Amino acid sequence: MQVLVLDDIELNNVLMVEALRGLPDCRPVAFTSPEEALAHLRDKAAEIGLAITDFDMPRLNGIGFIRAARAIPGFEHVPIIMVTANDQRTLRREALEAGATDFISRPFDPFEIRARAGNLLALNTARLAESDRAAWLDREVRKAVAVIEAREQDLVERLVRAVEHRDTDTGEHVWRVATYARLMAERLGCGAEWCRQLALASTMHDIGKIAVPDAILLKEGPLTPEERTIISLHAERGYDILKGSSSDLVQLAAEIAASHHERWDGHGYPKGLAGTQIPLGGRIVGVADVFDALTTARPYKRAWPVEDARKYLVENAGTQFDPACVEAFMAAWPEVLRIMGGQFGAAQAA
Repeated sequence: MQVLVLDDIELNNVLMVEALRGLPDCRPVAFTSPEEALAHLRDKAAEIGLAITDFDMPRLNGIGFIRAARAIPGFEHVPIIMVTANDQRTLRREALEAGATDFISRPFDPFEIRARAGNLLALNTARLAESDRAAWLDREVRKAVAVIEAREQDLVERLVRAVEHRDTDTGEHVWRVATYARLMAERLGCGAEWCRQLALASTMHDIGKIAVPDAILLKEGPLTPEERTIISLHAERGYDILKGSSSDLVQLAAEIAASHHERWDGHGYPKGLAGTQIPLGGRIVGVADVFDALTTARPYKRAWPVEDARKYLVENAGTQFDPACVEAFMAAWPEVLRIMGGQFGAAQAA
């Protein structure tokens, strides 16, 4: 590890380098010019484990050098010793404020130099090792999180696939809803990780339909009032399936399953929640779900024209839907049209 030595008098540098001789892993590099020393620091900051600078130098004294050195990226925490014959407290206080780590009085004792320099080099080596360990731990945590996220996504996709066996329209529907939901959440200013979790959790919003009889779920034509009552139970059934998990993702999915049919005006189901009583995930998915349901052909209805579905959302903002969610959906309208135009796979990958 390099030890930078700076003194405008060449003989002083020779004496300092000689005093450092014998320290393990210590390669002194001496300069008589502060400007050249700083240039070396900028180029080799990662290789320097200690700097020793004189105080009394022309053009730039030791305190000025320390301030300039501390401003160099990567050199903020490297120890710096200032050598001076001046024992004034004010000078030492100013040097400490500038970033000095230690002081050595002139004339110096070679044994003291070796002891102090060796201790500071050891401390710097320990600091670097701790920094490397922290970086390693951060990488390992990121890898572990990535594995967990991949497993969560795999389990969710398999769960959704199970529902698809009951309703062949479910697969494409849930992934379109997931993409619409993510677009809205991003425009509402939600954090990136929550947006990711929302998109994945939203794919389970209709998981409760697994408990709806085929005769109702796949019926062609309008449902009777009794059949509507049965199918509306899917919100509570979905919550019952997903509740109680220790996973944040599944907890969010349970919340969405229970609340995506609530209405802003309080006339929804299953609990009749109103306004911000409805969880944000449910409000977002409620908009995405209705829009996709309107624009998709089902056994009991034809698909609506896109502009009619768009008009429906706008006209029902503040009654059925959270106005902010509708506004966010409209802000993403060009992307919505691209998803509907067959570019869903590319939008999901992006």
